[in-house]
Amino acid sequence: MKLIAVPAFSDNYLWLWQQDQKAVVVDPGDAAPVLQALAREGLTLAAILVTHHHADHVGGVRELRLATGAQVFGPAREDVPAPFSPVMQGDQLALLGQTVQVLDVPGHTAGHVAYFLPDAAPSPVLFCGDTLFSGGCGRIFEGTPAQMLDSLDRLAALPGQTQVCCAHEYTLSNLRFALAVEPSNTDLQTYMAKCQQLRAQGSPTLPAQLDTELQINPFLRARHPRVRQAVAQHAGLSAHEQTDDVAVFAALREWKNNFR
Repeated sequence: MKLIAVPAFSDNYLWLWQQDQKAVVVDPGDAAPVLQALAREGLTLAAILVTHHHADHVGGVRELRLATGAQVFGPAREDVPAPFSPVMQGDQLALLGQTVQVLDVPGHTAGHVAYFLPDAAPSPVLFCGDTLFSGGCGRIFEGTPAQMLDSLDRLAALPGQTQVCCAHEYTLSNLRFALAVEPSNTDLQTYMAKCQQLRAQGSPTLPAQLDTELQINPFLRARHPRVRQAVAQHAGLSAHEQTDDVAVFAALREWKNNFR
């Protein structure tokens, strides 16, 4: 399979997954760049996958469905442009020769889902919407810190070689925050330099690799002693709060919310 990151708006990626002359698109917030990519590559759109209901992820769904006849799959607990096939944790789809596992990952929105392709070659692929970013995670709009931490734990447990297809090019700003949390993390310093070079060349920093994220992403490392200590010092957490995983994670997310 071939992954194509289709830029949209100021920093979105609408992911096209290509197999032979067919494709699946994930989170098409705008139909126009997707239709252009399909025409350029000579592809037929077979299906549309939606992770959550925000406009920059669903804005192009109706136009694409009408233009191509593609079947739409989206989270059962969210308002996705109808008609669509609702999916939730435990569901499996068979698309373009791939098994697609549906994961419930609430936090950013209440019914957010992710799509995991365990058998994709050369390595597994995760379409995670706005739950996980390279070096960061989504804001908590409708869920709770406990839900988001649990969702990230679920993603962190996937195979380390998983390609993480995030929906936004937020990497450099996320890494600036990560370095404020863990300035002595040499893996993080190296990754920042690599990503700066990619962006200077006009290239995406994505897909990320999960085992790299486990070394550099503070939201996947909220239980690491260095991260826990930095959060406790920044937020003035009590001794009891410092031992509470959710309290530390919530304070870390609030720190990022206000980081400039």
